[in-house]
Amino acid sequence: MASTEPAVVCSGLVRHYGERRALDGIDLTLGQGQTLVVFGPNGAGKTTLLRVLATLLRPSEGDASLLGSDLRKEGWKVRSKIGFLGHQSLCYGDLTARENLRYHARLHGVEDPTPRIEALLEQTRLSDRGDERVFGYSRGMLQRLAICRAVLHEPELLLLDEPRSNLDPAAIEQVEPLIGAAAGRTRVIASHDPVGGLAEADLVLGLRSGSAILLERSEQVTTDQIGELYR
Repeated sequence: MASTEPAVVCSGLVRHYGERRALDGIDLTLGQGQTLVVFGPNGAGKTTLLRVLATLLRPSEGDASLLGSDLRKEGWKVRSKIGFLGHQSLCYGDLTARENLRYHARLHGVEDPTPRIEALLEQTRLSDRGDERVFGYSRGMLQRLAICRAVLHEPELLLLDEPRSNLDPAAIEQVEPLIGAAAGRTRVIASHDPVGGLAEADLVLGLRSGSAILLERSEQVTTDQIGELYR
């Protein structure tokens, strides 16, 4: 029987860097299979929120749980269930695309990863360049490879920081089956695209200076409201 436990729960979540609060008391609940889209200007706390949920940063105060595990005490339990795509690709430039993906597969204990790797490279049109070292890739190619890395181990939860940046329309179409709603995964997406973000959101979080200015179901939010976050 599928679990009905929420995928993400934050209660009074705070993360500070010295005296600056990058996140200031965030409360939210996201159901499994739902998509939360986070809007806000640069420095609002979007990336910090994703990094906390990815277990890369510890909460300074408050509580956060993913897939039923407390991030303070049991973050190790959920790391294999998370796919994280940040501003950095987390790929090694001196390795080829295939070597990067094989290494990531070993980290996550993916058995017999070759068919999965080849399918991802084919999906993202990187097969012909898969044996080239990554330092020679364009930004768009590196973004496509980073998406392959993030979904390689079939995570339950995707944490995506502006996932379609550096991608042309054809590349966006290629990666959509991997990171879009059709993939059926719970997603938390940081975005600057009000129209596109609202179209794929179940829940919208608007941040400004680390505080939640807006938290509503997507059908209750307008692009004008999102625009106000940037003024």
